[in-house]
Amino acid sequence: MAWKYYSLVEDGRKFHSLDQIAQTLVLDARQRDRQSLNQSFKMREAVAYGLERFWGEHLRLKGKSKKNGDEFDCKGDYWKATWDALVSIMQPAGVEIPNDSVNVRNPNTVQAMAEKLWSITVEDQRIILAVLTQLCDAIVWWTQRYKGPGNLSSDEEN
Repeated sequence: MAWKYYSLVEDGRKFHSLDQIAQTLVLDARQRDRQSLNQSFKMREAVAYGLERFWGEHLRLKGKSKKNGDEFDCKGDYWKATWDALVSIMQPAGVEIPNDSVNVRNPNTVQAMAEKLWSITVEDQRIILAVLTQLCDAIVWWTQRYKGPGNLSSDEEN
């Protein structure tokens, strides 16, 4: 079986690899709030827990946010941007990932989205998780390059 090459066009920008997408995600997060870069490592760990938990993390962080633009809001934006990138990456491959807009204060919308994620076939789940793993690995690599030694404090409590 031969590898089929896909490129991604998002916001008028053309990307040719997960590495380029990851670099853009890291740079955008760094510009929003340097502290949110620590989320990269948590994203990579969260892949093991499945799509629904990975997707839901942005909701958890947004729920902790006290005001627009605070640290939790920025962290949530980073998770959501990563999820949105994954959805865009998988579309050309013909693998549809649900990406409904939900209200964290409305459990019915959250539950409906979770059920859509749980209904993805096992084969597609495996493909999506493999791509998400690669994307998160690249995000961690770029994070290590851009955060620099001693530039960020630990945020273990978040």
